[in-house]
Amino acid sequence: MTNQFSRTELLYGSEVMKKLQTMRVAVFGIGGVGGFTAEALVRSGVGAIDIIDNDTVSLTNLNRQIIALHSTIGRYKTEVAKERFLDINPNLKINAYNIFYMPETADQFDFSQYDYIVDAIDSVKGKIELAVQADKTNTPIISSMGAGNKIHPEMFEIADIYKTSVCPLARVMRYELRKRGVKKLKVVYSKEEPITPLASEEECHSRRSIPGSTAFSPSVAGLIIASEIINEVSNFD
Repeated sequence: MTNQFSRTELLYGSEVMKKLQTMRVAVFGIGGVGGFTAEALVRSGVGAIDIIDNDTVSLTNLNRQIIALHSTIGRYKTEVAKERFLDINPNLKINAYNIFYMPETADQFDFSQYDYIVDAIDSVKGKIELAVQADKTNTPIISSMGAGNKIHPEMFEIADIYKTSVCPLARVMRYELRKRGVKKLKVVYSKEEPITPLASEEECHSRRSIPGSTAFSPSVAGLIIASEIINEVSNFD
């Protein structure tokens, strides 16, 4: 019988679709990368998803984030995403947490209940903690490295963190994870040399470095993550 996942089932088969329906995935960070990852998982038939982010939609999100519209500015990203995802699949089981994941908030999540974890947050401390906690529970995780200041989405690839190069964030992660005894971490990263962004009015007022971004680099990284999860679950190479 035809349903909203019929075209996906033509590629993966009914048994894989049943497996996806029983999966529970946690997506930490619903921004430029994580928003596309989460939506692709929902559209692919994943039955349960937890979305974790404490940020609100801002004007500068409109250039790259799938949930960012003029009508959603000022709203929590998790709330906007939840509404959108339930409109895509009303049968979806979804939990939304308005929390920034950090070592101080790590005890609010039990990673053993998840079939997969997506790290799409910006904080290095948070990313390290996600990797450490996933390692403790042996929960599959995939982590997004830097997508800012990059304009060649075709250069993103999947690798183990210890086989990465060029990416400054990956370099820091390698060092910190090695110290903590984490022996592996699947990541999406790019060997593209980051562009030095021009100074912006926003940066001048905030006195912090503001990365440049595009509509295509974060979205591609996010979709690569989603495809890796679906293909791994379905045993597709």
